[in-house]
Amino acid sequence: MVQVYFDHNATTPLDEGVLAAMMPWMQGQFGNPSSRHGFGRVARQAVEVARERVADAVGAHPSQVVFTSGGTEANNLAIRGMAAVLSPSQVVWGSIEHPCVAKPCLSLKMQGWALRPLAVDSAGRFDMVDLAQALQAKTGLVSVMLANNETGVLQDVAFIARQARAAGACVHTDAVQALGKIRLDFAALGVHAMSLSAHKVYGPKGVGALVLDKRVELLPQMTGGGHEKGLRAGTENVPGIIGFAAACELANGRMEQDGRRFGLMRAELEAGVAALGGVIFGARAQRLANTSYFAFPGVEGETLLMALDRAGFAVASGSACSSGSAEPSPVLLAMGVEPELAKGAVRVSLGRSNSMQQIEEFVRVLQVELERLRTLSAVAVM
Repeated sequence: MVQVYFDHNATTPLDEGVLAAMMPWMQGQFGNPSSRHGFGRVARQAVEVARERVADAVGAHPSQVVFTSGGTEANNLAIRGMAAVLSPSQVVWGSIEHPCVAKPCLSLKMQGWALRPLAVDSAGRFDMVDLAQALQAKTGLVSVMLANNETGVLQDVAFIARQARAAGACVHTDAVQALGKIRLDFAALGVHAMSLSAHKVYGPKGVGALVLDKRVELLPQMTGGGHEKGLRAGTENVPGIIGFAAACELANGRMEQDGRRFGLMRAELEAGVAALGGVIFGARAQRLANTSYFAFPGVEGETLLMALDRAGFAVASGSACSSGSAEPSPVLLAMGVEPELAKGAVRVSLGRSNSMQQIEEFVRVLQVELERLRTLSAVAVM
């Protein structure tokens, strides 16, 4: 059976053009960018050209781009690194953040920081009244995501950054899910730090970046040599960095076309979900065009996920990094969704290989599987 992949927010397949750009640097051009001989100089030049291309994709200067092993490291470098050079006060982070933001924020308690999660409304948008209340206390650091990985809901990070800066706080945003799906402008967002990852935009796994305001100080979390201006020790992943740059350019070039196509497919999907009695999360907010998160009352999400998997559709029940948990999504709980309904959540995240025909077939299969599961549930109750 050929399986349809509907889990692009978890990861994306490597684009053929990206692979082609990477191949020379995985074979003949193998030099260490820190070496001073010809092999090293060629690799260094390639890394710096890639840095320029990534910076161009997000409205930043090349000197602001620090390459990392991915979004998780970039988030940890930003949060732990900035907190380490600040006097402990209050850290504010979104109640719907990915664990690789929430956990570093929580860890700051051991260093004397006060913890303040930021509430969201029922549509998954940050509560600006709660933000104003939070910022009444002395705040050193604020971290809020730009696009939620589960609901796809977009946040007004520029507004939050203005308020936080006025209160004297440093601001970080996790833009991993936003990259390649909406236009990013680091300067316009007004944040001090922004995290990115390659494998969400048809690039390789194991490479990402932290984009930094050059006036910001932070303590490196990986120490050793003086790589990445001393902010991230370790020999640069040259093929990965080359691939990251290629993926960013391809994604930005296709963004409008992809967005329109995904929007039409999602509309068809959600019309089918609604007709089958489903509840769509975040539907009242502005969302990434490729993302739909829904549940059916009385139907357990993991059970439905496995049924769809057997029928040839790969979907998710939430964040891939939390998929081993049997607990309902913290994102949905923060939105005020009842735990039993939250346990039924299923996410479809669309990508370039998907088609309207696949959506139509998915809705048909979804109806069949729901009827089967509901029948089994009714029999069990008898």
